[in-house]
Amino acid sequence: MLLPYLPTITMSGGQTRWYNIIKYLAREHEITLFSLIKDDSERDLIPELKKYCKKVRVFTRPKKPWMLRNLILWVFGPFPLLVIRNQSVDEKKAIQDELKKEKYDLIHAETFYVMPHLGRTNVPTILVEQTIWHNVYRHYVTSKVPLILRAFYLYDVLKIKYWEKYYWGKADKLFGVSEEDRVEMLKIVPRKEVGIIPNGVDTKFYGEKKIAKKYPPRILYGVTNYEWMQNQEATEILINDVWPKIKKEFPNSVIWIVGRKIPESIKTLAGKGNLEITENIPYARDAYGGATIMVAPIKGSGGTRLKILEAMAAGLPVVSTSVGVAGLKLRDGKNVFIADTNDDMAEKAIKLLKNPEFAEKIGASGREHVRKYFDWESIGKLHDPIYKELVNHK
Repeated sequence: MLLPYLPTITMSGGQTRWYNIIKYLAREHEITLFSLIKDDSERDLIPELKKYCKKVRVFTRPKKPWMLRNLILWVFGPFPLLVIRNQSVDEKKAIQDELKKEKYDLIHAETFYVMPHLGRTNVPTILVEQTIWHNVYRHYVTSKVPLILRAFYLYDVLKIKYWEKYYWGKADKLFGVSEEDRVEMLKIVPRKEVGIIPNGVDTKFYGEKKIAKKYPPRILYGVTNYEWMQNQEATEILINDVWPKIKKEFPNSVIWIVGRKIPESIKTLAGKGNLEITENIPYARDAYGGATIMVAPIKGSGGTRLKILEAMAAGLPVVSTSVGVAGLKLRDGKNVFIADTNDDMAEKAIKLLKNPEFAEKIGASGREHVRKYFDWESIGKLHDPIYKELVNHK
């Protein structure tokens, strides 16, 4: 298995997905895991992964994207910055040596930008994309990058799209995590069969521990990695545009930002109101259990939102955009509140804060929906027939 980051359940997002998939697959499969790390502190995650993996191999990548080496390769080379900053010559060589020494039945890669490490091989390969990366970066460029630089950055978006198409075509089996992403992928590789392996959540884990709600009320965005530009954008919208309206009705309530790599640009917004920042929390469920509601003004498309599923699994009422809950089969007013304007989002958040019993009902309905359709146990089982078909076909 090839991953860009080490799996862990202490954070939301892809790392949680990979941890749960590996945990399930280890029942019937022997797994050798190759992953990148940015610093040695991440090696603390390895002992937990060795419970499920026969081998865990890690290789360093640059801590920051804007390094001179990266910039030179970005400007003068064929690859986008997303690929360049996640490249390791040592990992590529180690994978080649591993495939020569050992017999592997298949290779499971998550995200196209780990694929350059693989090189040429006859081992059957599946590739799973958690999002459509060129769409993510295009949204960032058109909404955040100054007009004078936009053309330069859009060229990088074209590079991403080119290499997505290239590696999607090379994989023996290709998967997205939602029907929306599958449709987008087929526009780029129309002759390719594209399946779906959705994101999920360990509903038992999120429901087994009763966590006391914090007071005054906490409005949570989500437990996540704030290097991800969509999380930065959504948090800024929450603090700057949605929060002031909520604060008029609930002046003592607190915006709670929880996760890793929280940028200074968000920390400096603390002066705008009651903002609490938590960068280290034992488990994501501690935040979801302690919060009053979750408000996620997500604008960028792609994937299915693990933070939304995790919040619901913990029984936390959620207000988000149509984009934020895309692919989750949720119903506005029944198991979630959907709002596509800042004013509407604030109004629905206020409604939940004013009506605790109603909020609890929405939370309970969301929890049952996730348990029924998005539990990792059922999603893990999707892999076995895919693996068997691929190996038998080869």
